[in-house]
Amino acid sequence: MSQFFLRTKRVVSIEQIGDRAEPQTELQDREVREFRISPLIRVTLLSLYIALTVPLPFLSKATGAPISPGVLWVGLAIGAVAVYGALSERAIANAEGIQVTYPQWIPRGVRKGWMLPWDQVAALKPRTTGQGGLVYYFVSKSGQGYLLPMRVVGFSELVKIVEAKTGIDTRDVRPLAQPWMYFILLGFTLLLLLIDAWTIATAVTLGS
Repeated sequence: MSQFFLRTKRVVSIEQIGDRAEPQTELQDREVREFRISPLIRVTLLSLYIALTVPLPFLSKATGAPISPGVLWVGLAIGAVAVYGALSERAIANAEGIQVTYPQWIPRGVRKGWMLPWDQVAALKPRTTGQGGLVYYFVSKSGQGYLLPMRVVGFSELVKIVEAKTGIDTRDVRPLAQPWMYFILLGFTLLLLLIDAWTIATAVTLGS
């Protein structure tokens, strides 16, 4: 099983193609399709993390909080690396199965990838999230669940490949969020960054 995806030589990345591309569901024996998280999603969520956390060390210094700014900067740096790593998720599909991977520098205990042969997929089950969204899980013949990547570029092609390889009807499977939602979130994040700039300037003035 460790050679599951090592035998493939041709990698087709669709990060720059997007969901507007015509889905191609016929995978050749030695062909791999690679799906990455949308750059819009990555930029938005990283910017939101920065907007929510960067003022904290400045406020800590200005208010004399018991936690030193240095400790906060270290914690924020670790958190930023963790967020970036989570947003580096890749979904890889070939003629034999589907795999989700993360960069090698991410500890397996933090983010663990998985792989599932097509012939072991028993079902694709929906599940409601705590925020009211809808995600889908592959259910293997052994009863284990594997989260279908929902934020990748080319999601429509991915689900077409799933349907072609498993016979599961994916007509009702939709991305977790539409691009316009992230554009709105990005807009509010930019506004928050402007407020952060004022907050930091005020904190620096008070601290001096």
